[in-house]
Amino acid sequence: MNRLKEIFSSNSKYKALLVTILITGLSYGLYKGMLDNYLAEVVKMGEMDRGVTEFFRELPGILLVFILAVFYMLSAETMYKAGAVIMLAGMGMHAALPATKVLTTLAICLYSLGEHIQLGMKSTLVMGYAKPEKGGAALGVQSAVSQIGTLAGYLVIVLAFSLIAQNQPYKLFFGIAALLAAVSFLFSLRIRGKSEADAHKRRFYFHKKYGKYYMLEMFYGARKQVFFTFGPYVLILFYGANAAIISLLFAISAVACFIASPVVGRIIDRLGYKVVMVADTLILVIVCFFYGFAHHLFPRNIAFIVCCVNYVLDAVISLASMAANVYVKDLADNADEVKATISTGVSINHVITIFIALFGGWVWEALGIETLFIVSAVLGLCNSAYAMTIKSRGQLENLSA
Repeated sequence: MNRLKEIFSSNSKYKALLVTILITGLSYGLYKGMLDNYLAEVVKMGEMDRGVTEFFRELPGILLVFILAVFYMLSAETMYKAGAVIMLAGMGMHAALPATKVLTTLAICLYSLGEHIQLGMKSTLVMGYAKPEKGGAALGVQSAVSQIGTLAGYLVIVLAFSLIAQNQPYKLFFGIAALLAAVSFLFSLRIRGKSEADAHKRRFYFHKKYGKYYMLEMFYGARKQVFFTFGPYVLILFYGANAAIISLLFAISAVACFIASPVVGRIIDRLGYKVVMVADTLILVIVCFFYGFAHHLFPRNIAFIVCCVNYVLDAVISLASMAANVYVKDLADNADEVKATISTGVSINHVITIFIALFGGWVWEALGIETLFIVSAVLGLCNSAYAMTIKSRGQLENLSA
């Protein structure tokens, strides 16, 4: 608690904000931990259906720019609360409505909209409530609190769905997740203030010197989406993994990334972002090969374990995306330019992911999981080849000298 007092202003509403972030993380962990199995087992969504659903889940990420532009006059606190209400509505739909493909997709889209609204606002609020020169530490606290809540949610699903073998209680836990979302909203009502939601920052920033960064974000968004959307679904549809196993896999991935993040950061500083960008996607080719072809190489039970290990490995190597942010920092003239460029990169990332979700679903349904992960590996190789063309930090320094 003393540590928090050193980071946040005493007259701010940081305590209420952190409580809402923790409870929202717990609600999300319950939701995410069982969603893929719910879609496969209860809603009966196939490969292409999953791609369509992911298209609509990612759509709010693109529309968010326009939504925030329309409601620019509202404070960050108000927008944060609005996001909480929308997330509650989406979760409530999962708990209360029939498990049809259309209604489930609508619920996912609605929840995602609230999630995306909160995503930007909580960072704005956390930094606004921080003491001068403590913005980075405040963001670190926010991330840790959110991760703790999400990990706890995963572990609850692991325990509950392991103990209840028959008639697994998806609706019950959607209801619990909705109840937690409601509690989070009630705590958000304590967050009062008029923090500026936009601060008049440019939402898009294009400059020719960042052309290669934009292309790298496209490749990264495409390859990331294959594993995010279809990685768990392969384990469920092809290998029969239940919700407890999938949630445990998510929990292991989260812990592995938490441990590996500072290590990857030090590797980027020591070897340089160019080396990491190239090596990351070369490792990805190996991961994709085993994910797509393990069932041809090993007995089914061994192949399943191999795929689980590779899923965690993919989550860890995805941390190498930090290298692109370091590359932007070395190119940029000031901190505002870094923020604007990375924000634009995230938007580009979202645009490519929604189409890859649809394309990936079609490839899997029409051509098989082998082809799906061959496509992912090819995207990785393209990313590596393109990363080889960027200038290293030393080359940039020589140019500016």
